Amino acid sequence: MRPLKLLMSAFGPFASIQETDFAALGTNPLFLINGPTGAGKTTLLDAICFALYGKTTGDEREGSQMRCDLAVDSLLTEVTFSFALGDIQYRIRRVPEQQRAKKSGAGYTVQKPEAQLYRIDSDGSEHLLVASKVSEATAEIEQLTGLDADQFRQVMVLPQGKFRELLMADSKDREKIFSQLFQTQIYRKIEDKLKFQASAIRTAVRDHRNRRDGILDNIALESDEALNAELDELSPKLTQAVESKDKASLVFIDANKQFESAKLLTHDFDALDKLQQSAAVLAEQKKAIVQDRTRLENGQKAQQLKPVLDVSLARETEVVQAQDSLTRIQSAKDSSEQALALSRSKFDSLAELDLKLQRERNEEQKLIQLEPQLQGLDDLQKSFSQATSERDKAKEKGIKEKRVLDALAAEKYAAEQDIFLLEEVASKQLDAQQAVTAQDDLIERYQQWQKASIEASHTEQALKQAKDKGQQLKSRCSEAQTSHRQLQLIWHRGQAASLALQLSPGLPCLVCGSVEHPNPAQSEQQLPTEEELQQAQRFEELANEALNQARADYSGLNTQYQVQLQQLDELQQRIGDSSTQPLAHLQSQLQALQQQLTKANTAAQQLIQLRQQIQNWQSKERELQTRLDAEREHFQKLQNHLSSLKGQVAQASAAIPEQYHSLEVLDSAISQARSHVKTLQQTINSIRQSHTQALEQDAAQSAALAAAVSNFAQARELSNEAHGELKSQLSSSGFSDKQALTHALLSSEALKAIADGIARYQQDCIANQTTLAQITDKLDGQVKPQLIDVEARVATSQTQLQAAEHSWQLIQSRVTQLTQTQKQLKDADYQAKKLEDEYAIIGTLSDVANGQTGNKISLQRFVLSVLLDDVLLEASHRLQMMSKGRYRLIRKEDRAKGNKASGLDLEVEDAYTSKVRPVATLSGGESFMAALSMALGLSEVVQAYAGGIKLDTLFIDEGFGSLDQDSLDLAIRTLMDLQSSGRMIGVISHVSEMKEQIGTRIDIIKTARGSETVIVLP
Repeated sequence: MRPLKLLMSAFGPFASIQETDFAALGTNPLFLINGPTGAGKTTLLDAICFALYGKTTGDEREGSQMRCDLAVDSLLTEVTFSFALGDIQYRIRRVPEQQRAKKSGAGYTVQKPEAQLYRIDSDGSEHLLVASKVSEATAEIEQLTGLDADQFRQVMVLPQGKFRELLMADSKDREKIFSQLFQTQIYRKIEDKLKFQASAIRTAVRDHRNRRDGILDNIALESDEALNAELDELSPKLTQAVESKDKASLVFIDANKQFESAKLLTHDFDALDKLQQSAAVLAEQKKAIVQDRTRLENGQKAQQLKPVLDVSLARETEVVQAQDSLTRIQSAKDSSEQALALSRSKFDSLAELDLKLQRERNEEQKLIQLEPQLQGLDDLQKSFSQATSERDKAKEKGIKEKRVLDALAAEKYAAEQDIFLLEEVASKQLDAQQAVTAQDDLIERYQQWQKASIEASHTEQALKQAKDKGQQLKSRCSEAQTSHRQLQLIWHRGQAASLALQLSPGLPCLVCGSVEHPNPAQSEQQLPTEEELQQAQRFEELANEALNQARADYSGLNTQYQVQLQQLDELQQRIGDSSTQPLAHLQSQLQALQQQLTKANTAAQQLIQLRQQIQNWQSKERELQTRLDAEREHFQKLQNHLSSLKGQVAQASAAIPEQYHSLEVLDSAISQARSHVKTLQQTINSIRQSHTQALEQDAAQSAALAAAVSNFAQARELSNEAHGELKSQLSSSGFSDKQALTHALLSSEALKAIADGIARYQQDCIANQTTLAQITDKLDGQVKPQLIDVEARVATSQTQLQAAEHSWQLIQSRVTQLTQTQKQLKDADYQAKKLEDEYAIIGTLSDVANGQTGNKISLQRFVLSVLLDDVLLEASHRLQMMSKGRYRLIRKEDRAKGNKASGLDLEVEDAYTSKVRPVATLSGGESFMAALSMALGLSEVVQAYAGGIKLDTLFIDEGFGSLDQDSLDLAIRTLMDLQSSGRMIGVISHVSEMKEQIGTRIDIIKTARGSETVIVLP
């Protein structure tokens, strides 16, 4: 990652917007970040780390705590960072949670945290990757850089006071960092994949074993032998059960056949009974059928006379209708004669109504002629009223503007008095800022002194515990040595007795060669075995190793304690007498000074605002005076126009009758006159129209009456003719009168239903007689069987068959179950053998890859150990240069105790003592050189490996002050050499030699208004 540009707004000590263009520093620069204590040197790194991950480099302050107290309320705290990854550029903007001034109204509101991430193409076009969510932005940055915040701080930034973290990290932590840098997660995936496969196979083997046991449990047997024995026992039983089942089945089939024959014979006897009953019913229905034949004959004759009857009835209906029509028309003729008489009386009064209509029309015209005159008067009155209103408004507006002008003058006078008081308070702003800065620095040094005191106390306690532990281990080591030597002594002394046991009479001694053995050696103690001697030796070696490790730990802690005491003394001198005061007192003093500074800052801001306000008021005062003069001139013009309108209104009013001065009254009178004219005209038209209609209606009713009289006479004649024809037909057909004909008359449907009923009866009689004769012949000589006896025989044979089948099914089911179980057991044994063979391969690979064998080193850690060796080779090259050939970093190859991860731990080889010791034993300056070498070596190796993360930038915050002059020169020379390898290196330091030798700088200028950044080029 290569920084391009950093933009900070109200961030840390930077009160305004500060822009740092890293591209202006040149290609692969080595630059110094320079400035006084508290100016904000480390804040530059905090801003970069916060923009990327939302955390500061030291992770001691939240983003919400980074707002500058000197910033104006309208300026938002935010950081924008542009950087390049290879050839692709990105820009991220991040805003922490903070209190900001409301956009409208007084007071403050909470600004929620937000972040935006952009990708910038080569043509300058931007693509939004993250819109606002801070978590999404952080995740995207981690994906792009391949590092999280902690890893970024360890490999790209050596933070103030934390440069030893990468150097002192254990194997587990170093594995996390290196796996990200070198992208070796594929090896971890291989480990996990093999481990998962091996676990799955182990589980499958266990499941198969449980399944085999479960298969036997399902048949309630304990072994394969028991299964085979039961199958042999069931074989003859199954044969016998099959024979019994077949025999019972034959008996059941024969009984069932006899039952079916008996059911058929019984059915025929039942049918004979039903036919005999049907014959009796048909005999009873014969009388009703005779009556139906008579009704059918009469109905058919009546149906032939129905047309004559219908004509007679229709003629009678026409006579009644003609009589009703004649009566109705006679009544209408009487009504029309009365209406005509009334219409004649109204028609005679039309002459008088015409005269009245003419008078009303003349009155209407007079009123209409007054309308334009009254409209003119109304317009003049409205103009007069409007002019009066405008004059009054102009007068009121002038009064209001005069009041505003007076109030503005009063406010300006009061502001001038406030300026005099504020100038005195604001004059103390610079002194208050300097006092706050000094007190803030004092509290920071005091907190460092407190922290150092606590750390020294903890180290002293750990040193005491290490000393006690060393004494205990020394005692255990002495005991192990004594025990081992005693066993060795007993063993040596017992060798003679051991050899004497091998002597035999007449055979030479293996030691002296004598064949006589008068006094063979004997042992009074039991001799130790070879295993006991080896175990005692191993106990002694382990005790020595533990003692040596404890001594090394004690030496490292002692060195650390001495360094801490020295730092504590330096900090004590820097805070002076303040060390005797509590922190709360110093913070209380700082709070009081901050309150004074806040008052001074507020007064300065108010002073600027008031001076600007007075200028605004003066401008507004001139504007108001101009407007007031214009309003007075406008008022006088309106007053003159009003006097002219008043005379015109009086002249127009005299020309119109007083009762019609209102336009509404005149309009009402005109409307009323028009209504009278319209009503009279409608009345005249209505009388004339009604008289014409009455004449026409009377003539029409006279014609209708004559037609109705003629129709009635004709209908009565036709009715008499139809009645005579019907009477003649009744006499010849045998019906006594019209009522007898009507009674015999049936519908076509009714006649058809009677005929169909007679036909069905005849068919039923024939069918009954034929079927009865057939069944009687069939059953001649037969006897009706008893079904209950036959059913009993069927039920008995069926029960015997079910019992035989049940017995056979039990045996057959058990045999089938045992046979299937044999096959399942065979399949299970085959699958288990396959899994065990597979586990022999996968399980071994998993154990090796996950570090469960040998030196307990996993596959990924083994690969990383090779990469670490390359890193240490580069790092040692630089460390030897800076330490004048004394130190070399190496990887600890001994396995860690217990289950602790190992393989990536570091040690330092000291050429002066020719010994290897832990890196924790290095002093503060030595640790800084080692950490710097480690970071540079890591950067070199990561860059060399294709596909790795690009570490082309390194920031170093302090640490150079712990080096002597020669080591400092060597460190600077090493950093300068790196420029040729394409690295950007930024250094934060107070050391004056750094400023002299590094010409490219970012100077942080500390002022009372906040810090500022300036780029200085050589």
